[in-house]
Amino acid sequence: MVGQPDTESQSEWSGRRVAIGKVSGLFGVRGWLKVYSYTSPRANIVAYSPWVLRKDGSEMVHTVVAGQAHGDGIVAQLAGIVDRETAALLVGSEIEVDRATLGPPPAQAVPGEYFWFDLHGMEVSTASGKRLGVVDHLVETGANDVMVVVGEARHLVPFVYGSVVLAVDTESRRITVDWDAGF
Repeated sequence: MVGQPDTESQSEWSGRRVAIGKVSGLFGVRGWLKVYSYTSPRANIVAYSPWVLRKDGSEMVHTVVAGQAHGDGIVAQLAGIVDRETAALLVGSEIEVDRATLGPPPAQAVPGEYFWFDLHGMEVSTASGKRLGVVDHLVETGANDVMVVVGEARHLVPFVYGSVVLAVDTESRRITVDWDAGF
């Protein structure tokens, strides 16, 4: 999702930051940075601004001035970073944005589509009410995404909306699945 959400969505999702990438290196001599993007597609990272750069316990806020795909990666220029020496201080920084910058969850427009980070920490139960645990993280496997659910046991549950994932309730932070609790 690219662009700014409406004011109502901003207030609903504001206040929580989300990691969207990392400054991985330098590009050229005019302060451009190489960026490893966690977004999909990767080039979306430059559409979200401002960035909060976290490194060694400190935080800095920078506005994205320009950015683009370059080879297998992404390069970006930030306001006020105009030389290689200043840019070098940012290498290794985690890139975060306010959750509201990303807009409402895709499921509000397309059922079954969610930002992965919005699923983290949600409680997962079977259709019969058996609690499996909470979503620790998700893994992209190629065929489909897989939720890693941690509780009394660890469950790898395919995120296949409609057949395995029966319902996602973002308000109560619960996911209902058609899944064998012993598997």
